[in-house]
Amino acid sequence: MPVTLWRFVDGKAGHDAQSRGLVTALQEQLAVDVFDIPVEKAGSGFRSWLTARYDPGRELPAPDLLLGAGHATHWHLLAARRHRGGRAVVLMKPTLPLACFDLCLVPEHDGRFTAANVLTTRGVLNAITPGGAHDAGTGLVLLGGPSRHYRWDDEGILSQLGRLLQQRPVKRWMLGTSPRTPASLLQALDDRYGMEITPWESAPQDWLADSLATAGEAWVSEDSVSMVYEALTAGARVGLLQVPRRRANRVTDGIDALVQDQWVAAPGSLQPLAGPQQPLNEAQRCADWIRVHWLTNH
Repeated sequence: MPVTLWRFVDGKAGHDAQSRGLVTALQEQLAVDVFDIPVEKAGSGFRSWLTARYDPGRELPAPDLLLGAGHATHWHLLAARRHRGGRAVVLMKPTLPLACFDLCLVPEHDGRFTAANVLTTRGVLNAITPGGAHDAGTGLVLLGGPSRHYRWDDEGILSQLGRLLQQRPVKRWMLGTSPRTPASLLQALDDRYGMEITPWESAPQDWLADSLATAGEAWVSEDSVSMVYEALTAGARVGLLQVPRRRANRVTDGIDALVQDQWVAAPGSLQPLAGPQQPLNEAQRCADWIRVHWLTNH
């Protein structure tokens, strides 16, 4: 009998990738019927919880699992569980008490908790599938941009890229950007380096996943934490480009932990580590836990 899963989606790409990664990992082990429920505002979920009715799911089969990433999904998860049952899984440290949910998948940079309903994850989950025919002659560069945790230095990035192209024996270089990448840097890249540049706004939907599956090594600016974990999940050798930090915080602590545990070399070293033999596959690990503890009879 298939597992019925309601996935609450708030329209944010990062949150969608997290929950989609867990759904895909579950579907690799079990028959899972997935129903996506759009969520725009948390307030409507709170009102539904108060009334013990959840009308958005009234035509759907009763859920075994309710899954959400993003603060806007929290009250919707709880309202749906109160009305229709199922187990509520939140993919983050929630703003509500941990005890409100059946399972919390909390990235280690958000703190470590001893509660029985918390699984600590290395980074946020993602939708990248480990494996692929990684080509040692292909390199991939992924760039972020200024953020509240990192300053940005075009010349510093360009200098590192210049040294990278000189030092690494790679025949083909691909480069992808993010919404935060300054236009000034793209212009300088066009002028200086012969790289295959794919701006984020024109990239096909599966460009990142396909590129990570192809590249033998991936170089990610350290501010782009989600892309760092996506590259590690893909199983490529991963190096970090150094970006000036505004201050020590939970995000930079997470990067430092990856360096300490030898998943990646120190930012700016321009020497990728082989890393552990197995890719980082946190979505699969969480799916395994859910299957073993909750779904052994399906």
